[in-house]
Amino acid sequence: MSELLRCENLTKKYANTTALKGINLTLESGKIVGLLGPNGSGKTTLIKLINGLLTPTEGKVLVNGNAPGVKTKAEVAYLPDNSYLNSWMTVKQIVDYFVDFYADFREELAYEMLKRLGINPEMKLKTLSKGNKEKVCLILVMSRNAKLYVLDEPIAGVDPAARDYVISTIINNYNQDATVLISTHLISDIEQILDEAIFIQNGEILLHKTIDDIREEHNKSVDELFREVFKW
Repeated sequence: MSELLRCENLTKKYANTTALKGINLTLESGKIVGLLGPNGSGKTTLIKLINGLLTPTEGKVLVNGNAPGVKTKAEVAYLPDNSYLNSWMTVKQIVDYFVDFYADFREELAYEMLKRLGINPEMKLKTLSKGNKEKVCLILVMSRNAKLYVLDEPIAGVDPAARDYVISTIINNYNQDATVLISTHLISDIEQILDEAIFIQNGEILLHKTIDDIREEHNKSVDELFREVFKW
């Protein structure tokens, strides 16, 4: 395993608030990591900094040794918490777009997952249910052979019956040498697949440990500890 993500004194200030307060964080390759915290804790700000969508006020973030930019965009597969796809396009047109845009996109895998979900590639995105739209977005991200997958609330809008499929899609289709960073507040649904957990609140990291260490040191599940720490 090698270092894949490093944040050093990473700070992000907006006009009236400080969203991240000098955080230091290192993630190694080959891990599934939960970024866990209540709404407004700084999860999405951190994710946007990793993806180069925001610029740090202070400090730095490095992905595989590089600041976010053209090189890291070729190595990071990002699923935002809101759909960014054009609703007038068919699913096939969107797949074709990803094939052209990303050298690491696995087209055959994308169609295989769409078939398993019963999603017709000829359908326009706007005709799909909200849950199926989110599944399409996830399939597109997980079809890349990336080094870092960053998933912002991947199961928040999916009905409980489909969450197991979404989770299996994540764990069965990512590059095993890569790292998956999952932001969520639905801890109990993903705890079984996590290697590590990061607790973040008010822009500060409260805890970053392996799941085994959390259970051993606190004699609690990650979900139980989360509820205790954040009074959830």
